[in-house]
Amino acid sequence: MKNLKKKISIVLLVVTTLCMLTINTSALSTAPKATPVTITVSAAASLQDAMVEIAKEYAKEKPNVKVTFNFGASGTLQKQIEQGAPVDLFLSAGKKQMDALKSQNLLDNNTLKTLLFNDVVLIVPKDSKLVLKGFSDLTGSKVKKVAMGEPKSVPAGQYGEEILTFYKILDAVKAKTVYGNDVRGVLTWVEDGNADAGIVYKTDALISSEVRIIATASAETHSPVVYPAAVLKSAKYHYTAGVFLNYLSGKKAMDIFKKYGFRTE
Repeated sequence: MKNLKKKISIVLLVVTTLCMLTINTSALSTAPKATPVTITVSAAASLQDAMVEIAKEYAKEKPNVKVTFNFGASGTLQKQIEQGAPVDLFLSAGKKQMDALKSQNLLDNNTLKTLLFNDVVLIVPKDSKLVLKGFSDLTGSKVKKVAMGEPKSVPAGQYGEEILTFYKILDAVKAKTVYGNDVRGVLTWVEDGNADAGIVYKTDALISSEVRIIATASAETHSPVVYPAAVLKSAKYHYTAGVFLNYLSGKKAMDIFKKYGFRTE
């Protein structure tokens, strides 16, 4: 009798254990997946090609994180943020715009970092017959129209004016300058032949087969072309944006930035 009771107890124990394992396995199989998150990144227009490629690579590692972009002139993006635009991460093509947001206490200063550097170049349409050797030649009578970013909102335009001021030709060139809303617009004007020459970033010129680089501005002619980045204090997904910013500083992302002509120092 005792042996029978013992056997029954063992059977009951085994059955109970199996039931518990079944319940636990079922709970695991129905556990909710990580909630998808979408972060919004406002970035300078000159970063567009590199950032889109980086986002595709990032999606392979973080499939639950979607990165959406708002590309434009850094000054325009700055104003949008000041007016309350829902942005998680800001990448500027100029220190001035980032400093303005910092002064208004809109950034998480712990995340603020200089991400990249760039160069400013003078370009012409690939089939141009103009004989230009450098920025000083923009004063020539055969140069009818010069394209440049609007200095107040486009950092590339600001650097362009600094270069023209350095060569003491700003006033002369201004008389034939057309101003674009961002550096990609300037590139398009030159590609289409709607401008005889243009001032853009080296990275913009490198992605186009329709323009030629005539000269690269030397460092002493303008302020350093830096790309600062920071997470906004108002970020909806602050942590996720910070993780993505760290990824942008890593080797995989930096290799892509370098491929497009950006410098890391």
